[in-house]
Amino acid sequence: MEFLAEQTVPLESMPWLMQATYENPWIGFIAFVATIVLCVIVFNLGFARKLPLLKLVVVYVLLVIGSFGLWFLEFIFGAPILAVLAISAVVLGIYRFRLHLHRKEKSQNV
Repeated sequence: MEFLAEQTVPLESMPWLMQATYENPWIGFIAFVATIVLCVIVFNLGFARKLPLLKLVVVYVLLVIGSFGLWFLEFIFGAPILAVLAISAVVLGIYRFRLHLHRKEKSQNV
């Protein structure tokens, strides 16, 4: 039993988010909030349509639950979830902006 109690994981072998959370516990919470915010942005830019209020609440609750799963993957395994969500938000934002310009140009030509 003493052998099991003495085993510890070195800090250097932990993923970056786990290391940062070990040093400052608020960083894990901030990363979770950032994951939720980026998931909402990506959802709204890429997939959202006008929904009734109750359906919208259900979608956002499920989005928060799914964001916890994504945060867990980044926290435990070091998967680059925040980076992928940020890149997705930028790409979808550029796409939406260009689509807006295209529709504006098309409406002026007609």
